Amino acid sequence: MKKTVLLSALLSAFFALSPTAASAHGDTDHLMSQEMAADNIFRVYFPDEATGRKAAITFHNQMLESHWKAGYLVMQLDAEDIAKLKAFNFRIERDAAFIAKRNEFLSRLRAAGTPSLLGKAAANRAASGDVSIQSIPGYACYETVEETFAAAEGFTTTYPSLAEWKDVGDSWQKTQGLGGYDIKVLKLTNKNTTGPNGAAKPILFVNSAIHAREYTTAALTLAFARQLVEGYGSNADATWILDHHEVHLMLHTNPDGRKKAETGLSWRKNTNQNYCGATSNSRGADLNRNFTFSWNSTGGSGSSGNGCADTYRGPSAGSEPETQAIEGYVRSLWPDRRGPAKTDAAPVDTSGIHLDIHSYSELVLWPWGDTKTVAPNGIALQTLGRKFAFFNGYLPEQSIGLYATDGTSDSVSYGELGVAAFTFELGTSFFQSCTTYESTIKPKNLPALMYAAKVVRTPYQTPAGPDVTVLKLSNKAATTGVKAGTPVTVTATAVDTRYSARKGTEPTQAIAAAEAYIDTPPWMPGATPVALTAKDGSFNASTEIATGSLNTTGLAKGKHMVFVRGKDAAGNWGAITASFLVIK
Repeated sequence: MKKTVLLSALLSAFFALSPTAASAHGDTDHLMSQEMAADNIFRVYFPDEATGRKAAITFHNQMLESHWKAGYLVMQLDAEDIAKLKAFNFRIERDAAFIAKRNEFLSRLRAAGTPSLLGKAAANRAASGDVSIQSIPGYACYETVEETFAAAEGFTTTYPSLAEWKDVGDSWQKTQGLGGYDIKVLKLTNKNTTGPNGAAKPILFVNSAIHAREYTTAALTLAFARQLVEGYGSNADATWILDHHEVHLMLHTNPDGRKKAETGLSWRKNTNQNYCGATSNSRGADLNRNFTFSWNSTGGSGSSGNGCADTYRGPSAGSEPETQAIEGYVRSLWPDRRGPAKTDAAPVDTSGIHLDIHSYSELVLWPWGDTKTVAPNGIALQTLGRKFAFFNGYLPEQSIGLYATDGTSDSVSYGELGVAAFTFELGTSFFQSCTTYESTIKPKNLPALMYAAKVVRTPYQTPAGPDVTVLKLSNKAATTGVKAGTPVTVTATAVDTRYSARKGTEPTQAIAAAEAYIDTPPWMPGATPVALTAKDGSFNASTEIATGSLNTTGLAKGKHMVFVRGKDAAGNWGAITASFLVIK
């Protein structure tokens, strides 16, 4: 039995139910007893940090704590795992102190009784018998499945022209008539606009919480949705993104499992009772080993055939209804633009990005994960990965650890269709504290998600170009406004160096040009560029301030959009940054 238990989480994450949910409470108590019985927890001393980081990828699901400065990780391991780690010169010792503390904490939580562990609002709901939305004790920053779904549905009422809440499948429990959930997607875009000449808009697809215990993931994805819809009309970048792109969010990819994790259990898989026994806390399939393209392709090293293992891949490729829902939806979003051979690259103008949001380990990962061979679009994926890592500070690298993994979520998006695919591993804990989430994880990762939404039109090209980091309009044209015909000076800073250098360096060049557009972005018919000039007289450095004059003659009263982008000496145009231009 390999169920992860995080000490910080156990102090506050025991799920308290009202008397009307006694059977669920009993099930939770039974599962917690199983968790306390597990004693296969070890200190794993790595030979060097680089090898330790690779172990964090390969043995992600076994990790309980990371102590990089002290030179070890705490992991829950079986004999097969131990043998694999020893082959890479890891030193392994049973962590009796961790086990004792874990059991002490679990015993205290079970003996404490439920009311004292509930927040005030949750306690009131429990007292009234309302358990339709169960709060997560000690984690007020993380919405439950029901709260998440209610928020998403609320967007469709508050922002009817921007939001759609789509049913795209069922969880395992729902397919069996055992309760469960719909698998749903929040689609965000301005419904009144189209792409060039009526074409489809580029699509960013994000799924989160495929592993149930990873609390931060769904919360971050929902926060991203809020930033977009609440920013529409007041934030220029949020506005043009929704006008010209689509953002599709599968907020809870594994809702059945997530409900188990909301009780404080370290639940990873779905809840399929056909695997490992209907009452076992090791039951279910690892959905992120069940995808079809590379399912069981590594000879057993990248997933497990043991139904009780955390990385159990399921009895067949795509066997789980949650996997079927995400695969079917992904195939509905994008055409297949990659050939059948592993070495076939997608065309460089392929549109679309798929982000799978996980925790933890502070990593940005891209294909391949089932082989050390660089993916055919690997250089471009690396460039975008280093850009994401610039924003969140994580380690960017190909998703191969000490050995391969198979059947992962990027297998359909990149492996089958050629769409750029990445995994974000958020933070340092599965049950991350709200303090860390609010102060670090959310503010560092929302800019990375916004950047993905910006470059989704050409993710294999645009990230190689410079970013516009500062954009200003003169005469308060962006706020109080100017009369039509008033010249407006635009000033922009273009930077070609915004890449993580934590694992290799990205080629950078001098800025070669910058240009602005009013109302019509460069990819739309009729777009007219306004050339900007270097403020210091010459474009010859990797950071330049560019300036120019905008002609506002004939512009109607109201808000207009100014789009600005820069180009580097290698000919790469970078991402758009926008500002409102107000005519009064």
